[in-house]
Amino acid sequence: MLVSALVETVFPARLGTGFRWLVGSSWVTNLGDGMLIAAGPLLVASQTRNPILVSAAMLFLQLPWLLFGLFAGAYADRLDRRLVMMVANSVRGLVLAGLCTVVATGHVDIAIVLVAMFALGTAETFVDATAGTLTPMLVQKSDLGLANSRLMTGMITGNQLVGPAVGALLFSVGMAWPFAVTVVCIAVGVVLVSRIGTAPGAVRGHVDTHVRQDIADGVRWLMGNPPVRTLAIIIVVFNITWAAPWSVLVLWALDRVGIDEAGFGLLTTAAALGGLLGTFAYGRLEKAVPLATLMRAVLLAEVLFHLAMALTTSPWTAYPLMFFFGAYAFVWGTLSQAVRQRAVPSELQGRVGSVYMICVMGGMLVGSVLGGALARVGGLTAPWWFAFVGAGLTLALVWRSLAHIAHADETVSVDD
Repeated sequence: MLVSALVETVFPARLGTGFRWLVGSSWVTNLGDGMLIAAGPLLVASQTRNPILVSAAMLFLQLPWLLFGLFAGAYADRLDRRLVMMVANSVRGLVLAGLCTVVATGHVDIAIVLVAMFALGTAETFVDATAGTLTPMLVQKSDLGLANSRLMTGMITGNQLVGPAVGALLFSVGMAWPFAVTVVCIAVGVVLVSRIGTAPGAVRGHVDTHVRQDIADGVRWLMGNPPVRTLAIIIVVFNITWAAPWSVLVLWALDRVGIDEAGFGLLTTAAALGGLLGTFAYGRLEKAVPLATLMRAVLLAEVLFHLAMALTTSPWTAYPLMFFFGAYAFVWGTLSQAVRQRAVPSELQGRVGSVYMICVMGGMLVGSVLGGALARVGGLTAPWWFAFVGAGLTLALVWRSLAHIAHADETVSVDD
């Protein structure tokens, strides 16, 4: 009885059985991804101490989004989405199984690791581009915020809290173990996705257009919908301003705030714990606070967070601030995704969603480059001041537009 009540609280029956299968798959695969967050860099470091090669491994994971993201979104709208997720995750599992084999047999080298990273990043691009399209197919528009918050909870717990610690522990036992366990997690995730009761076949039915035309149609729809277009611009700018100080966060923590190496890891933990609070509270927040007001509040919190971090010199201030960051940042992530999903037609979810992910990745790339340059010229607080001013000016410019963005599903695109 207690278990049933707990399940109903966390995953209300109105979200449907299909969503429960989806969130179960998301949670278990995020646990595997979290293990890779720790095990991947450890494996790279075991093969080379060359900083260029170490950074190249992370680049090879992220580069596929910029190369194939738009195509992944287009195929999510052309094919059976459930099947795309199953195939792409199966490819991830096969790549990891191969990597696990070469590690266990002692034949691993940095070239094999880099190839595996690129292959994993490519498969994950198709998984991520498709996963975001399934939720709007399974739950009502009014429940998208709650549903995304539950998916976000699994991501925080698996990717940031439990997974990395388990991955590092397994790696210390044997280098192949975290990769082998991740393969099992992915296999379970594939089985759970196969149970989702979506209609078989592509969401668009018969498709007679070229994939490049599909991509152009998705971009054209986004550009023709002012609220969705403005939201994309906000995401680009706020990712630039966020990534700038984040790129030198470790130096800021060690050299300005006086946090040691062990304490630096706790900064991420504090943000993850704040994220859990934010995602669990999201359902109540969305009911109690008008969406436009909530969007303004979390973006204003981002501006004030940058200011506080620029002024901070004490670890005792830094940890609560990171908890605060996690709380509002995951509320924003849940809210902005729900707003977009409500506004975008089902047959365009993949393409528009992929454009947003490229906005995220592109903004992070630009911000990281800017952050290093600003810190070199103006010191370790310069990126925080840049983020405070840039985010503040952007928020002032879009303040009134947020009322329209919050209800973008009520706006008709020029192509409708």
